[in-house]
Amino acid sequence: MSAAQIHFVTGRLAEPALRSILADLAPRIGFGYSVQTMNITVAALMTADWVAARLEVPPGSTQVMVTGYCLGDLAVIAAKAGVPVERGPKDLRLLPAYFGESNRGEDYGAYDIQIVAEINHAASFSLEDLQAEGLRLAKDGADLIDVGCDPGATWEGVADAVKALRDAGLRVSIDSLNPVEIAAAVKAGAELVLSVNSSNVAHAAEWGCEVVVIPDDPKTLAGLDETIAWLEQHGVRYRIDPILEPISFGFAESLARYVDVRRRYPAAEIFMGIGNLTELTDVDSAGVNTLLLGFCQELGIRGVLTTQVINWARTSVKECDLARRLMHYAVQQKVLPKRIEPQLVTLRDERVVYESNEDLERLAATIRDNNYRLFADGESLHLVSRDLHLTSTDPFELFAQLMVTAPTNVDPSHAFYLGFELCKALTANQLSKQYRQDESLDWGYLTQAEKLHRLARGKKSAPEEES
Repeated sequence: MSAAQIHFVTGRLAEPALRSILADLAPRIGFGYSVQTMNITVAALMTADWVAARLEVPPGSTQVMVTGYCLGDLAVIAAKAGVPVERGPKDLRLLPAYFGESNRGEDYGAYDIQIVAEINHAASFSLEDLQAEGLRLAKDGADLIDVGCDPGATWEGVADAVKALRDAGLRVSIDSLNPVEIAAAVKAGAELVLSVNSSNVAHAAEWGCEVVVIPDDPKTLAGLDETIAWLEQHGVRYRIDPILEPISFGFAESLARYVDVRRRYPAAEIFMGIGNLTELTDVDSAGVNTLLLGFCQELGIRGVLTTQVINWARTSVKECDLARRLMHYAVQQKVLPKRIEPQLVTLRDERVVYESNEDLERLAATIRDNNYRLFADGESLHLVSRDLHLTSTDPFELFAQLMVTAPTNVDPSHAFYLGFELCKALTANQLSKQYRQDESLDWGYLTQAEKLHRLARGKKSAPEEES
């Protein structure tokens, strides 16, 4: 099969860098290429209709690639080109990653770990609020909604709570050791009981559903074998949870007990409650969840219980959903869980590329308008316009430098815009993140897209061709 022949469309400013990157990248990846430089300085201002009207595709091309900033329906370009059209990365320096550094295959996304999400102190919720919370958790990836009961009292409304969740189309588990609460919950539609030990196992056969069996003493696993034997004798389906202990209270030994239980019960379903780590450790929960899901995947633990009580763990369900897909793929494919799931990289970016001072000086000498371009290089902030390049580590100082030039195009709304963008740029420098003007910083699965305020200012229906 012949190699792909890709026709790249760019603007005058980006052309030299694009050609330099392609000269190195194309032979390594194995594709041919051509470059069409449009009569416009900044490629980011091109639209699909504008490109289609000026496109000249060489014979033999198999694909057209435009900048990731190109707005509009690419089908318009494809109709003119006669070949498929794709948006490339917004930053052309990420082309190597775009063309193959990702380890993620087309079959990515499968999983075999069930997420049970607990609603703590469920009795304190109204039925309407309980349904809303359950639906939120399910949307984030929870397979079962766990109704958390309070020890020391029997909740008379547990059946109504379970029924409300079931009426919302949710699968439900009940989190209690109280046989009365459990019986009412199961009758109302709960399909899993958390938990069973020697104190309540005598009732387990009456419930007619799967249970999670725990030891009477987690440190010694006392009572676990006896409870399992009783459940097997009475035909009750079960999962084993040896109990994950918090750090400084036997965490390492508790991990070893999971390994021991898997060795002694090779065919059994095993379950892990991970909240003792995510809720009880002063650290953002995503990394903890990902590590624990990796442990579960390797050991064949097919269910986890999580919760979202403390603020730093308030997105644990979503994190577990992403992590279970990542770890399933990594373990099945026998590859490192690296450069596969970018949504779990939140605080710092996977890759950061910066413009050099020479690039910015060249930009200032090349552009022909008075719009302000903002950049961050990991240390300093840069403001570039026609024949203007200002820099400082302090956004206030940078703006003061701009005011010294007596600009005529900085009205109050524009000043507010520049301040907002410089705030993002400063944050990017502080956290080693990529800053791109008019885009939200990349917070992984937490990212919220922003509107293009700069391009909306005085924007025409199409970019102007430049002489």
